[in-house]
Amino acid sequence: MLRNVLIAVITVLYPFAIWLGQAHVEPRMLALLLVVILLLRVNSSGLMAGKGWLAAAGVLLIAVMISNSALPLKLYPVLVNVAMLAVFGWSLFHPPSVVERLARLREPDLPAFAVAYTRRVTQVWCAFFVVNGSIAFVTALWATPQVWSLYNGLIAYLLMGVLFAVEYCIRLHVKRKHHA
Repeated sequence: MLRNVLIAVITVLYPFAIWLGQAHVEPRMLALLLVVILLLRVNSSGLMAGKGWLAAAGVLLIAVMISNSALPLKLYPVLVNVAMLAVFGWSLFHPPSVVERLARLREPDLPAFAVAYTRRVTQVWCAFFVVNGSIAFVTALWATPQVWSLYNGLIAYLLMGVLFAVEYCIRLHVKRKHHA
């Protein structure tokens, strides 16, 4: 539990650490923060421990070490969105979907309407990861460090929260409609 909280805190603070650190620390040193995040994630989650995830993160780290540029560090949120898109997208072609799996933890015998609903929610999350990852990419390449940090360290999380909240309200409505 404490490890998960630590991972969440470090992940949320990552964009701000990169932004603040750029003025005082070489990108090679900032890359150590990314190493810590990756080691914590790989150690705590089978979902994040895929070889592709590690290979992509390794490429970013090597790029930082060679170039001593902050750009590869700024691409980390893009990598996270691509990884999440891959996991959620894969589950659409190899059911059950990620959201259905999560729903079945609370309700093992999901009715047919709920399975269809969870599939649609998984599709919505895939669209979110495409849009969010694209914005993260654009901010990494063309935005100021402040804008990059603001979007990737705050706005992206607020948008995720809004999506969770809207989906929860819709879920309640769908449940009422089918249980009326």
